[in-house]
Amino acid sequence: MGVVLSKNKYKKKEKKELTDRQKETLKKHASHHTAKHMAIMKKCMRMGETFTQAHKKAMKETGK
Repeated sequence: MGVVLSKNKYKKKEKKELTDRQKETLKKHASHHTAKHMAIMKKCMRMGETFTQAHKKAMKETGK
């Protein structure tokens, strides 16, 4: 499957389920950030990005 950049800047890859550890980390992280920030992070992480990569992308797009 080729990498295609879509309109919303996300790379199209297979979506994976988040691990229990990722879910727990995101739950703790959510108290500091908006729902929009968290939604972007979850989407990025399902696409295979790390927590840090997803956080940086979310901060760039929405800020807090």
